[in-house]
Amino acid sequence: MDVLDSTFASTMDYTKGPNDVKNSNNLVIGVLLAISSSILIGSSFIIKKKGLLRVSRGGDSSSRAGSGGYGYLKDWVWWAGFITMGTGELANFIAYAFAPASLVTPLGALSVLFAAILASYLLNENLNICGKIGCFVAILGSTMIVIHAPAEAEVDSFEVLTKMLASPGFIVYVCIVVLMFGILVFILAPRYGRKNMIIYIATCSVVGSLTVMACKGVGIGIKQTIGGQSQLGNWVFWLLALSVVFCIVIQMNYLNKALDIFNTAVVSPVYYVLFTTCTIVASAILFKEWASLGAKDAVGSVCGFLTIIVGVFLLHAFKDLKLSYKHLPSAIKKDDRRLPNGEGEKMIDDWDGNLISNSNSGDGDAEF
Repeated sequence: MDVLDSTFASTMDYTKGPNDVKNSNNLVIGVLLAISSSILIGSSFIIKKKGLLRVSRGGDSSSRAGSGGYGYLKDWVWWAGFITMGTGELANFIAYAFAPASLVTPLGALSVLFAAILASYLLNENLNICGKIGCFVAILGSTMIVIHAPAEAEVDSFEVLTKMLASPGFIVYVCIVVLMFGILVFILAPRYGRKNMIIYIATCSVVGSLTVMACKGVGIGIKQTIGGQSQLGNWVFWLLALSVVFCIVIQMNYLNKALDIFNTAVVSPVYYVLFTTCTIVASAILFKEWASLGAKDAVGSVCGFLTIIVGVFLLHAFKDLKLSYKHLPSAIKKDDRRLPNGEGEKMIDDWDGNLISNSNSGDGDAEF
């Protein structure tokens, strides 16, 4: 019995207290909610795009979101996408109450992957081998962040949150966001909005970072209220709740403009990278979640985020290249053939196996 007792005791981790178990459970709940949110939000991009396409085929260009119209509000498909996104955002909102923003937000990469996969089937947008590799790389990056992210948020009470909201660093950040919003909306958007998608997406991203911080605060307030410490009489709680609604309306407006004008497979990954970057910066300033990380975990989280960016880059940069598994042999080794006229010009295969000239008398090398 002594041997059995000693063996059993050696397998038990007595260093893990009740708080550690609770934090671990909260982390699992937060991750599961974040993954569910990503699937719903990724699907909503496609459904809303379908609705916007239906509106554009109606013939009235003034009702399109890209032209400043709101014709999509009369389309049931767009509303289905909106409800799907709302459900996903709700799951994401709850996830912020259980896990750090620096963990929940990067998991949004899964929404990019899901949107890219659905777009290839439902919107006939190409997902080639580079896109598939990019999806796999982004998933690896998300896994790295989950492993190295902080185990718990530093803020667990509304009183502490109120003090952090009044910190000079966060006030400066909010002022910078307001300034950037004004420049993007009133100066850059009227001139370059329809030509450069970064204008609308950057607007969504900087405002979205404040949405996440407000969601985190409201989530903490709701969590305390359920636990018996009601925050319903706290004006800061309602200020954050109104901020969430206001910021989401702005995000939806400019995201619809970007989706209406530009390709979904382009908007989704670029929006993810900018939004995640802004959110991580805002989270680092307000909640200081990175302060609890060791050097190894901090480097691992940064590397995971950079890995996600590489994956999203592969997904986006080569999206128009017609490259699949069957094209790899011809990409590695080209046939050296001659023109029938005997002039000695080399012939090479394009991606579809057709012979094209590689003459030096043109403007340069053949482009693929």
